[in-house]
Formats: sequence, structure tokens, C-alpha cells
Amino acid sequence: MRDGPGRLLGARARLRWVHQILGGALLMPYFLLASVAVGSAAGGANALSSLPLSLAAYAAALPLAAATGVYGLVRPLSVTAVRAMCAVPGERLAEGPARSWAARGRASAWWTLHLGVGTLVSGMTLAVPPMAVVLIVLPFVSGLREVRLGFGWFNTGVETYTAPLLGIGLLAALALCAAAAGELLARMAPVLLGPTAADRLAAAEERAADLALRNRLARELHDAVGHALSAVTLQAAAARRMLERDPDFVRDALAAIEDTTRRTVGELDAVLGLLRDGDPARPDAAPAPTLAADLDGLLARTRVAGTTVTAHQDPGPAGDWTALPAIASREAYRIVQEGLTNALRHGAGPVDLRIRIQAGPDPAHRELEITMTNPPAVPAEGRETRTTGGRGLRGAAERAALLGGSVEAGPNGDRWRLRAVLPLAGEAR
Repeated sequence: MRDGPGRLLGARARLRWVHQILGGALLMPYFLLASVAVGSAAGGANALSSLPLSLAAYAAALPLAAATGVYGLVRPLSVTAVRAMCAVPGERLAEGPARSWAARGRASAWWTLHLGVGTLVSGMTLAVPPMAVVLIVLPFVSGLREVRLGFGWFNTGVETYTAPLLGIGLLAALALCAAAAGELLARMAPVLLGPTAADRLAAAEERAADLALRNRLARELHDAVGHALSAVTLQAAAARRMLERDPDFVRDALAAIEDTTRRTVGELDAVLGLLRDGDPARPDAAPAPTLAADLDGLLARTRVAGTTVTAHQDPGPAGDWTALPAIASREAYRIVQEGLTNALRHGAGPVDLRIRIQAGPDPAHRELEITMTNPPAVPAEGRETRTTGGRGLRGAAERAALLGGSVEAGPNGDRWRLRAVLPLAGEAR
């Protein structure tokens, strides 16, 4: 019993009723324009003073509303109103302006339905309550009995008993019509305002782009900050051990710590700039490091941390690394950095680094090959030997995949080996 009145007069029903009245208000400009045209066509008559002409103006206003409903911004405005007033789950409605003609057509159909139904309910809302009040109080106000209300059965004495019931019935019928119209609009909203196949594809592409950016930022933070923390930790530990015996070594270690942290702060600032909705980094932020410009510094800082690094570099016919494509130089630097980070964290001996450019499977293409080997650390008692990479190696594989290359990492005999191959011809993927 309580469910019935709630459906007619509950908070949800009242909000839907307001939504319909909003639709009626939105149709008024179209209706007034159509009433002028209908009145002119009827010989200069006032369309608002004639019920048939008013209905004709209403019918003429709906195509005008449909024509304006194809504008892309109609859909987000309608979706906002439906979410706020019609209790339709947000995931069933489309996001953003309608771009395809199919979506525009559906939005136009919704716009016309909302305004058309809303106008009828709005008219009833304006006309029925005053009439119902008159009927309800008619038996109790003698002056109203002398007023001609336009019904033939009035002034016969029957209205004394039936008028209040008729007034209450009109109010109930109005509430029932508003509730039915609200339910109709709520059911049609997902059909006409729901996402199309193109909307779903666009949303999937947006999520994929966002995920790719998040992965990129995660890789940058992991490689820059992770390597810096590992290097600084080892450099500080080495400086502490040599504090009394070798002041020159301590001085070099502190300088390396200062240089590492300064570079990392600059790289971190550039990454944070991307996090701020694409906000550019400060002018003094460090540019992205590259193999050509920053490899020697990276190797020097790693050696100061106490790890011996033997580097064999063969840039091929170009003679130096500056001929590398910029993106290949950046990604190669990060891959080398990740390999050195792993050696600092998990290795127990000198690192052998070999970087060379060689001919690929296609003679017209070249490949940049990076190979790093080092002895693995002896595991503590009760712990297994590390056999697979973590987030950093997955990030290195993702970097290589962007260029169409690959990364292999794992045990190789009695050593740990990381091998990356980056094509230097063709477009990056």
C-alpha cells in the first residue's frame, strides 16, 4: 500500500515531475514561434486564444525542437538533467557531445520526446489543480454555485455530492499521468541517450591512452627515482666505509650523490609536469637523458658507488652516438640505467656492458644491441636465487616494444644477462 503513493508522490516521482516541467519550459520558445506562424496562416488569428490553433502550434513546434536537437551539446545537457532528476544510472548514459549523426539523431529524438511530453504534463499541471480546487470547495462556497463553469450537469444539485470526488479524481489522474510520463522518459533515456558503438570505441581509446600515459609515467618514475635511490644508497655506504681511510674517495662519492640527486630532481619535475594535466616542466628542469649525452655520467656515478663497470661501445660507421634517433637514444639510456640499477641492487660483482650498432635481419635496417652481464648476488640462507625481473625489467621491455624491439633478461650460465635489441629504422609503435 505504501509503495503506490510513493511511486506517485515520492521524492523520485517529484523530481521526474520537475524534469517534465523543465521540458515544457524549454518548448515555449518553439511554441511561441510556431503560434505566430499558425496564427498568420489562419488569417491573423491569435493562436493562443483558440484550442485547435494552440494544438496546431504545439504540433508545429515539435519539428522545430527536433531540428535543434541535432546539435552536439544537446546530449550532455540532457544527460546531466536525466542523471539529476530521473534516477537513471550514470553508466547507462553517454558522456560528452554527440559526434556521429546516429548519436545526434537519437539525441534529437530524446529532445523532442522530453519537450513534447513535458509540455503536455506542464499544461495539465497549470490547468488541473485550480479546477480541482474549485470542484472540491464548490459545495461549501455558495458564491461558486452561481458561476457558469461550462458543464451542462452543473446547477442541477448533483454537483453538491460529486464535485469534490471529481476534483480529487482529477488530482489523482494528474499525479498518475506525471508518474507514467516520468517512467516513460526514464526508460527511454538509456535507449536514446546511451552510448553508441562509436562512443564506446572512443571511451576505450581514451582509457587506453590514459593507461599508456600512466604506464609511461610509472616507468619514468621507477627508472629515474629507483636508480637514483639505489646509487645514492651505495655511494653513501661506500663513503661511510672509506671516511677515515680515503678522504678523496669520500669527496668523489659526495659529489656523485649531489650530481645524482640534482639530476633526479630535474627528471622528477618533468614527470610531475606531465601529471599536472600536461603542464610543462619548469624551464630549469633537466631534459630527458640520452645515450649520447648522459651515458658517461651514468657510468661514472655507478662506478663511484663501488661497482666496476666495463663498457664496450661500438657506434658503428656513424662514429658516435649522436647519430641515433632521439627516441632510440632516450629509451636506450633508460634500459642501460635499469640494467645498472639491477646490478647495484642484486648483483655481486663487475658489470660488463656492451653497446653496439649492427645490421638487422633486413640489410637496409640497423639495430642497437645492448648486452649487460654481471654475477648474481649469493642468496641469503633460506632465500631463493632471483631468476626473474621486477617492474623495472617489465618497463624496459615496454620501452623496447615502443620501438618494435625486445628485451631478454635472466640467468645465463653463472651470470645474469640483460639483452635489448632496438630497431633503428621504421616508425616507432
